[in-house]
Amino acid sequence: MLKVQGINVYYGGGIHALKDLSIEVNQGEIVTLIGANGAGKSSTLNCISGLVRARSGSICFQDTDVSNLPPHKIVAAGIVQVPEGRRVFANLSVETNLQLGAYLRYKDRDGVNRDIKRVYELFPRLEERRHQLAGTLSGGEQQMLAIGRALMSSPTLLLLDEPSMGLAPLLVKEIFRIIQEINASGTTVLLVEQNARMALSIADRAYVLETGRVVLSGTAREVATMDEVKQAYLGG
Repeated sequence: MLKVQGINVYYGGGIHALKDLSIEVNQGEIVTLIGANGAGKSSTLNCISGLVRARSGSICFQDTDVSNLPPHKIVAAGIVQVPEGRRVFANLSVETNLQLGAYLRYKDRDGVNRDIKRVYELFPRLEERRHQLAGTLSGGEQQMLAIGRALMSSPTLLLLDEPSMGLAPLLVKEIFRIIQEINASGTTVLLVEQNARMALSIADRAYVLETGRVVLSGTAREVATMDEVKQAYLGG
């Protein structure tokens, strides 16, 4: 479904953030990127979604080159990102946040209403707080809202950037259960996550990034048993 080939990304005065990075995501998979802070995980997602431009290399989605498309065209093509830090519209209600996630589909009122109902089925707490301002939600509820808002664009490929950040352990388990449910319903997932143990427990395949490069890859089970990964990310 997604083929990222040899991309190079630079920031500011020549900081080389991604170095000939190549990954693939097949339809129906959960693929995870793990690595330390600054390894290039978020830069990879931002490049795929068009927020950052690669200086070289290519990004193909369903056999179409999307390397130079603007972000809204990439969303329309079926790639939607849930950003790190949630970034909900704090002064708007939960339901308005969800409606804004469907801004490219505003003419399809029946479809939008159907998808809001689906999001509420996934996240019953959001339905209970549908008229509440998003900024007054807990961190876990805001993460649910950020994922729900992304689903309102009917993505084929969902990019998740650190969905467990700052959440209590019970909420982390709930978020990962919901990611599996979203995937089981037909949405392919590319997941960036600091909690390597949880990410590897639900993923089909994994890539390990260090200083902008892929240094290890394989099935999630294979990667979880590699000594380097166990020492660096799984507590030995």
